[in-house]
Amino acid sequence: MFRFAAVIRMAESGKAWAEKARRLEDAGFDALLVPDHLVGPRFAPVAAMTAAACATSRLKVGTLVFANDFRHPAVLAKEAATIDVLSDGRLELGIGTGWMAHDYHRAGLTLDPPGVRVDRLTEAIDVLKGLWRGGPFSYEGSHYSLDGLEQEPVPIQRPGPRLMLGGGGPRMLRLAAREADVVNLTMRVRADGAGPDTTDGGPGAFRHKIDIIRAEAGGRDIELGTSILSIGSDQGGKAGGGGGAAWSAAAPEAQIDTPQVLTGDTAKICDDLRRWREDLGLTHFVLHHETDLAAFTPVVSTLAGT
Repeated sequence: MFRFAAVIRMAESGKAWAEKARRLEDAGFDALLVPDHLVGPRFAPVAAMTAAACATSRLKVGTLVFANDFRHPAVLAKEAATIDVLSDGRLELGIGTGWMAHDYHRAGLTLDPPGVRVDRLTEAIDVLKGLWRGGPFSYEGSHYSLDGLEQEPVPIQRPGPRLMLGGGGPRMLRLAAREADVVNLTMRVRADGAGPDTTDGGPGAFRHKIDIIRAEAGGRDIELGTSILSIGSDQGGKAGGGGGAAWSAAAPEAQIDTPQVLTGDTAKICDDLRRWREDLGLTHFVLHHETDLAAFTPVVSTLAGT
């Protein structure tokens, strides 16, 4: 069954933010997702998700994605559980390593090599899931150590909120196959955090990522999806600042002939999404640019829930 989400970054007021959330809900979108970067024009995710949840009754709220390096997982576990309770179980938590060099350098943070960041994320997921189960939780890893920590509230969703991981490189894809409920397929990111690695683009690389996930998943039921980076002929310059601009500048051209770049009218796009569902098993699509909402909403109205 198709599910659709949209990344929304900011609004000029609380009222305007609530109206954006309600418009997504009324249009048939399943979720509003917020990014997590320290630079660029975007709201902080926890407050933004909470406000969106309070303004709606059905719409899920989530992140694409929390940067693990910005928060200790025990802090994130409590924030997430609180949002899940306050939203009556409508949180979908997306998490990644953190990747964008500007975030790290301008905030005085250390951008560790990708392998270190993936190892740290792996431990963070263990901590999140352990704390969400309830009861005292102890953990001893290379990056995190907990001694009988017990948190309340626990999430309404049991054993915890649905977990989304974004994956491009093989290690992230294998981690997602083992731990995630939803995988958002992307190009891998350059090790220096400068942006997407465009040598990892194209339909062949996209299919290979799905092969990696299925080989590692061992029959786990995982929802596969991706972000829609471009609709029509305009392939750049839609998102201002930070991570959005980095992807806008390079990714769409490299991803032509993949589900991340949509062309044609509503009928053709609907046919293409149905084909990718049948051919690749993709059912979860995230609109990356708010400026594409008008073009994409008729697709959502046609396909959502079908």
